[in-house]
Amino acid sequence: MAGRETNEESSAGLKRDIGKWGALFLVLNCVIGAGIYGLPGTLMEMAGSFSPWLFLIFGVLIIPVVLTFAVLASYFSNTGGPILYAGSAFGPWAGFQTGWLLYMGRVASFAANVNVLFDYVAYLWDGATGGLLRDFMIFLVIALLTFINVLGIKKAIQVINILTFFKTLPLLVMIILAFQYLTPEVLIPSEFPRIDDAGALTLLILFAFVGFESSLVSAGETKNPKKTMPRALITMMLFITVFYFLVQLAYVAVAPEGNDGAPLVEMGRALLGTAGVVVIILTAIFSITGNVTSSLISSSRISFTMSRDGDLPEWFGMIQAKYNTPVNSILFFSTLVFLLAISGTFVYLAVASALARMMAYGICTLALPIIKKNADAETAREAMPLAGGFFVPGIALLVIAFAISQATLNSWVYLIGFMMLGNLFYFANKQFKRKPAQS
Repeated sequence: MAGRETNEESSAGLKRDIGKWGALFLVLNCVIGAGIYGLPGTLMEMAGSFSPWLFLIFGVLIIPVVLTFAVLASYFSNTGGPILYAGSAFGPWAGFQTGWLLYMGRVASFAANVNVLFDYVAYLWDGATGGLLRDFMIFLVIALLTFINVLGIKKAIQVINILTFFKTLPLLVMIILAFQYLTPEVLIPSEFPRIDDAGALTLLILFAFVGFESSLVSAGETKNPKKTMPRALITMMLFITVFYFLVQLAYVAVAPEGNDGAPLVEMGRALLGTAGVVVIILTAIFSITGNVTSSLISSSRISFTMSRDGDLPEWFGMIQAKYNTPVNSILFFSTLVFLLAISGTFVYLAVASALARMMAYGICTLALPIIKKNADAETAREAMPLAGGFFVPGIALLVIAFAISQATLNSWVYLIGFMMLGNLFYFANKQFKRKPAQS
């Protein structure tokens, strides 16, 4: 199809080692991270027994966005995901802006997740509560995950597959145990709660659902991506919506008290005593580690793709010869994450991440009609059909616009600051390339 590079050559040097199960687990881990471990207490405080239903409501609202991205994914088969979607429709600068928005959204998300990870660790070890020791432990975790990713995509996917088992099964057991506390009043609230800060609530819940787009970035390392990625995306987002609802419902039914930083710990204590505390903490560690591992895979490929497209310096596009991984992109992303992780809190970083994602989602949704129009006959025939024409993308745009309208001033400051940094890289790189050509 027309537009920026969309053939297999643009992913040269990367291996297609991600199969169907790997794609499913990649989507799952790109989405489920710190959100479900950091939000239950806050949501219950803000919305009471209605809070589980908020996950279903927002799960339904995010579905049009997910379906739009599934259709977009069916038009492309190489590394880049949303960067390719926006670049193919609107040109290189728009592709870069979209990629950079998602990139900094993942940086903020990764940093938020690492903070929640150590909030749970702190429940067992006081040294993780704050200070230089916590910062050093954050450095070690990021360094270890960086090393695993440098070793190759296959190694990283193997880690993700293992972590997926340990992050979901214990919570499913907790859900089953919590059913004994479930009452009709908990399941069906008698009245709608008065929510004082709807904007913050909206972006916090959406933070739990965003991240799915990152799994599409690694299409160039996925087998039969035009079929595999859309199916994985839709299947796992439906599962995640129901999973979130059940976890929040279990939390409300048990109604534990205390520990705002690690709310599920007290639910584990109420259900299984000390053993429940240990299980929840270990599950949180596995879950968040799986999420940030997925994030490191996808986000480093964003800067790699932008480098290969000529939007970032060639340094970002260098591939480690032995392991076939974009080592410089991985190292740069990890460095940014560490700096942000030691300087921010979960809620602030989560809201900022959600805003950046929503902006990028809007650009990609607007790109779909142009991509469909410019697609060659074979690509259009093989692409995923979407009933209702552009009705679903239209609904997606309304959802995205509503979410963006809820952002706070602090989130916009973060967004503008990082956009300025990205454009500094972009235009400096263009200027640097122009000088040798002129000479």
